[in-house]
Amino acid sequence: MSALSRRNVLRGGVVATTAGVVAPGVAGAANGASGAPPPGPAMVGRGEPRYRSLASRGYNRRFVGDPEHVWVVGTTAHVVRAVQEAVDSGRRITVRGGGHGFENFVADPAVEVVVDLSAMTAVAYDPGRRAFAVEAGALLGEVYRRLYLGWGVTIPAGWCADVGVGGHVPGGGYGPLSRLMGLSVDHLYAVEVVVVDRGGRARSVVATREPADPHRDLWWAHTGGGGGTFGIVTRYWFRTPGALGDDPSGLLPAPPSGVLSFSVSWDWQQLDRTSFTRLVHNHGAWAERHSAPDSPYLALYSELALTRRPSGTVLMIGQVAADSGAERMLDEHLAAINRGVPVQPVRTVRNQSWLAAALAGSPGDPGPVYRLKVKSGYLRRRFTDRQIDALHHHLTRPDYDHPGGSVSLYTHGGKVNTVAPDATATPHRDASIKMFYVNGWEDPRDDARHIRWLRELYEDLYADTGGAPAAADGAFINYPDTDLADPERNTGAPWQTLYFGDNYRRLQRVKAKWDPRDVFHHALSVRPASPPPAAS
Repeated sequence: MSALSRRNVLRGGVVATTAGVVAPGVAGAANGASGAPPPGPAMVGRGEPRYRSLASRGYNRRFVGDPEHVWVVGTTAHVVRAVQEAVDSGRRITVRGGGHGFENFVADPAVEVVVDLSAMTAVAYDPGRRAFAVEAGALLGEVYRRLYLGWGVTIPAGWCADVGVGGHVPGGGYGPLSRLMGLSVDHLYAVEVVVVDRGGRARSVVATREPADPHRDLWWAHTGGGGGTFGIVTRYWFRTPGALGDDPSGLLPAPPSGVLSFSVSWDWQQLDRTSFTRLVHNHGAWAERHSAPDSPYLALYSELALTRRPSGTVLMIGQVAADSGAERMLDEHLAAINRGVPVQPVRTVRNQSWLAAALAGSPGDPGPVYRLKVKSGYLRRRFTDRQIDALHHHLTRPDYDHPGGSVSLYTHGGKVNTVAPDATATPHRDASIKMFYVNGWEDPRDDARHIRWLRELYEDLYADTGGAPAAADGAFINYPDTDLADPERNTGAPWQTLYFGDNYRRLQRVKAKWDPRDVFHHALSVRPASPPPAAS
């Protein structure tokens, strides 16, 4: 599987809050330059021209849904109507935002109704809440562009510009600026959610982080509890805690003026077991040393992709904020990682404006044309020598010739680790590395073979902890893996502990309060604290 370059061509247009507050410098009415109403609500069923595009708008080609119908919605009121009709008819309902889900939570054969948020993309300043309102169907690239060009601010979020805000934020939201600025949810002020009460009535609720807000628990659940559990999010509001005044440009962080984007590659054929071990050990040691909030290297973010040997190279990509001694910082980072490795890497660098880099996104991406299996994990301490040996074995196995599998190690920590593990629902506040395990292929006849390889690597790597990460390290809910809920594959820490840590019981209480009928659920959603009542 070759790496794909993905580019966003972001549409222009008017952006506004539901209160009709139009973004500065953008002419026109809140619903478009012509004053036209938003699209929807439209219930698109099988056989209609739009149906195939809407039903198959997913990222992982292993899973293509076949719901009875898809709702095209343009407002929160539309979502309320769609949810109410599904509840009244007893149909299983779910939601799709950007479509980057890795498991079949939306394409589950049991799902009969999908609410598609792709038309809800407004980004605007809401003076009433002194916060930036972002509709849940907006893609990260649109959010970056509109926030920066309108007000010179941003939120720290993912590197892939095609990811939707709707599912990204409730998983925590992490990206290249997070070491400097924290997670997306560390700047989340409020959330609008369509929920269903015990009597089966759908309604929208706005929950804020204000201590006196009676709905604050619903806000908290969306700071790491994952999507598809408590209701359908239609809008987020962002404002950095402690930000004062009414000037929008001071209410969220400003990104760096530019970044030094880099790519570094090592020739796999020149890396033997000893040099591979040294490279991975060095990277882990650097990440440990510089995961603290006071590290002088918070402006540097890197991803070391340990690819399979048939791919040709081990690759590291990343960014350094350009106003922070970027060249020197990158030189020192690479020198530390390559110390004692007798292979000279090839380095390419590019100075870009921050916005250009943000819209370009990550230079390598495994979708959306591939069939995928992914796994995840965090590390507080670097891999042991036994684990590195297991990695080397599976990345170089002669009995498996597919080049598509990889293990990526993302530098973590910094400002992320300044927040208490229970202040948000994201518990992983002491990690030095976040890991993304992936295999991608095209032929469905090869599913079992390629999934087996990734499982064998993962379970061998974590053989000492039951085939899954240690409970104290955990896993990332936005890289969901249903294998962790399979007792035959994971005999270690429960999946609830791996994803949610000590926050799980509190999340269950929120679930019981706000979704007592368990209308919104999937294989890894928070379970109700008690069995839901029978539907009337």
